[in-house]
Amino acid sequence: MLITIHTPTNALQNSLDFYSKLGFRQISENPIIFTDGKALVEINPDRYARAGIKLYGKEWDDAVDKLKALTLVTAIPGGHLCGDLSGAYIYIMRDSPPIQWEPEEKCFGVPGNFAGLSLETTDIERSAPVYEVLGFEKTGGSPEGGYISYSLDSFTVTLMRPLSCPHLFFNPSMTYFNGGKNLPVIEKIRALSIPIAEEITYFNKEGIVDNVIVRDPGGYGFFIFND
Repeated sequence: MLITIHTPTNALQNSLDFYSKLGFRQISENPIIFTDGKALVEINPDRYARAGIKLYGKEWDDAVDKLKALTLVTAIPGGHLCGDLSGAYIYIMRDSPPIQWEPEEKCFGVPGNFAGLSLETTDIERSAPVYEVLGFEKTGGSPEGGYISYSLDSFTVTLMRPLSCPHLFFNPSMTYFNGGKNLPVIEKIRALSIPIAEEITYFNKEGIVDNVIVRDPGGYGFFIFND
């Protein structure tokens, strides 16, 4: 099994430059995959590509049958496409993983510590079964608490109830938690001239910008937070 963060692009060179600036390393040319040691980002220049995740390397017949009771499943070359109520696309590929890869002990990219994918959904209890059918296991949270986290092969997806966060929310978004050490990360992002979609002071009593949101050229969000 291999899970990639699947991102479209407005122009391939823009995305290559963006991820290179952020310290990601390219580890595959076909498909184009970058990593920061923990996250795998697959840049797809096809004009029909959409933001989401891509799962490779499993027999999906049983899962696809069960998914059809939960959401619309569309046949695509090499697999199927579905989604949850967040609007994120889930590509389910029958192909073998295009690379052999193991996550590193620590992230080496500029954004810091990758913590998985964040999705704000209109209905957690209807979105969650989609991931359960795909083999994800619950690792934290509850609908009553406002979020649920699911993990598969060290990749975590966190589903959040609507209107959870007092800031911009792009579905889907990669989440980085830097344990109180986010200010130097933000300074690096500024020095690299990476556009910041939002500077967040909401959680800081002194009004300091200690959380930021950026977006890649395809629109994928990055929550780079001080948590």
